[in-house]
Amino acid sequence: MNFLRSLLVKYMLIILFAIGLVQISFILTALVVFNTEPLQQQVNHLNATEIENNWHEEANAILTNPTKAVEQLFLKWKEKYPESSMFWVDGDGRLQLEIDTTEKLPANWSSVNTAQFLKSRYNGDPFTVVAFVGEKDADGFVVLELPRDLLTFQNVQEYGHFFVFMFIGIILFFIFISFLFFRSIRKRLLTLQHAMEVREVDGLPVLIDVKKKDEIGQLEQTFNKMVQELKESRHREQQEEQLRKELIANLSHDLRTPLTKIRAHLYSLGKEEELSKNGEQSVEMMDQSIQHVDQFIENLMSYTLLTANKYEYEPSKIDIVRLLRKTVASWYPLFEKEYFTIEVDFLPLQEKEWQIDPLWMERIVDNVLQNVLRHAKDGRFIQVNTVVTEKADVIVITDHGPGIHHQSNESGVGIGLSIVDMMVKEMGLDWEISSDESGTTVKISRNFKS
Repeated sequence: MNFLRSLLVKYMLIILFAIGLVQISFILTALVVFNTEPLQQQVNHLNATEIENNWHEEANAILTNPTKAVEQLFLKWKEKYPESSMFWVDGDGRLQLEIDTTEKLPANWSSVNTAQFLKSRYNGDPFTVVAFVGEKDADGFVVLELPRDLLTFQNVQEYGHFFVFMFIGIILFFIFISFLFFRSIRKRLLTLQHAMEVREVDGLPVLIDVKKKDEIGQLEQTFNKMVQELKESRHREQQEEQLRKELIANLSHDLRTPLTKIRAHLYSLGKEEELSKNGEQSVEMMDQSIQHVDQFIENLMSYTLLTANKYEYEPSKIDIVRLLRKTVASWYPLFEKEYFTIEVDFLPLQEKEWQIDPLWMERIVDNVLQNVLRHAKDGRFIQVNTVVTEKADVIVITDHGPGIHHQSNESGVGIGLSIVDMMVKEMGLDWEISSDESGTTVKISRNFKS
């Protein structure tokens, strides 16, 4: 059953239909052509060879009384072919008898007259047959002339152009049907191509409405099956991703509680107990390590919440320069402790107030400064300034560290910058980072409204 629905079978049926149409058309045309004349004329339609043989046979059969026999011969053929004309020239070259001749014939015939007559009639119109009377040429010859259109082959030739036009029409009809057939195939293929290019909200291709069960229909069904499997796979992936994010968030929360207790005990140990100098250094290093782990956990939880769209975002108009002063000022003691040279230059911006979330902006600056403190200690330099360009207000943070590609003893820079990237884009800002062996520069910009 599926074989009968295939495109190959359909096209073969079109070809067979065209061949059958050609044959039927030829038969019908022939019937129409030959039915346009009276039945009696159709019966009388003989081919040229048959007429010529019959005329010779009957003329040669005249043996006695040629005058009467020739007259009877003429009457017989005249009855059979009313459109015919005939004449008899006897053995002495005299014109003895003529019936319905269309031109004036000479009364006496010489060999020259006979030759000229035969030459003028050769393969012309009317169709002319010359036969000797009797078995010898002593009684002269008789001539039969018939219009060419009475002959069967001439009649068919007359309608030859009709057959040509009919055949051309059938070919054009076949081409037209083939064009419609392949246009339908092309349209369905373009629909399939469009479905592959168009994406739904989930980013997957759209399903196709399968209307036929041929080869293209099977391809469409396979395509729909593939899309459905992708949807199911995407759904499972989203469920697994959600479980992973919830697990990370829960673990982050659970880990921070014991870290807080450990840090409290370290503080008590350093303040209430007498420790050696090495002991105090160990306590301080452990406290720094706990701070780093706590910051890592904080970044991990923030990243998880951001990817799950559960990080609270509350934008408002804020004075960006004032926010920068406040945020950078909170980092002064930490940079001074590490003997950093700090340069701050906050020039007035073209747009004083930015429509952003202040907590998110503080988190962005904190992450960048924290990376400088961890990974650019060798440079001992930090610069934070604001710049106004032709297209935007820009916040620039520069250090003289070894660059972000340098392998640091600390880890976690990747997730910190990932948080910066997501927060900056969510607030409609742009940012770029450039780094080499002489330092790293981070630019956060807000384009002017056009």
